[in-house]
Amino acid sequence: MRLYFVRHAESEANASEVLASQVDFPLSAKGCVDAEALASEFCARTPQLTRIIASPLLRAQQTAASFAHRTGLPIAHDVRIIEQHLGRFSGMSYARIESEPGYVHDRTRRWEWVPEGGGESYQMIAARVGAFLRDLTPAPADGETLIVTHAVTMRLIHAVLTQTLPKYPERIAKNGEIWSVDFQRVGVAHALETIFLAVAPATPAHRA
Repeated sequence: MRLYFVRHAESEANASEVLASQVDFPLSAKGCVDAEALASEFCARTPQLTRIIASPLLRAQQTAASFAHRTGLPIAHDVRIIEQHLGRFSGMSYARIESEPGYVHDRTRRWEWVPEGGGESYQMIAARVGAFLRDLTPAPADGETLIVTHAVTMRLIHAVLTQTLPKYPERIAKNGEIWSVDFQRVGVAHALETIFLAVAPATPAHRA
């Protein structure tokens, strides 16, 4: 089945250079405009969309709503595609995190790192997104599915789908970036196509 993964549009946390984690930041004013533009262009190109699934966080819900308004589709929620929980680092500014010794700044060493204060390792995120993908059933009437999620979550989704774990890409998806994949099942190496539609400037790579 054809799946589309989209990172939410710019949030207030992105605009303020803050690590959002699972804190419920809304979209910024720019993000609201970008979400509308993204949904308009995407829906014009993808008339066969028949299902929308989103993270329960507000920034993902608001982004998904732009697609729902144009298609008349309901939004299903799934907590397994929520953003990484960063424990005590949640809500910290990028400037402050630079001086935090307990934060793993090396993006390649986060597989087993559990952020202090109840956070999640990348290994834990991979387990939940893998379970989400295994449980997916075909969209109604052989249609296509849009999944609205987050930067770190998409990083691990990419690794699960391309069968590279415990390695994962260092690059993160831009706000509003969409990936397309013909999904078969977990355990098969997939090819993902990146679609750039109405995307915001990339979040600097060292900040996620």
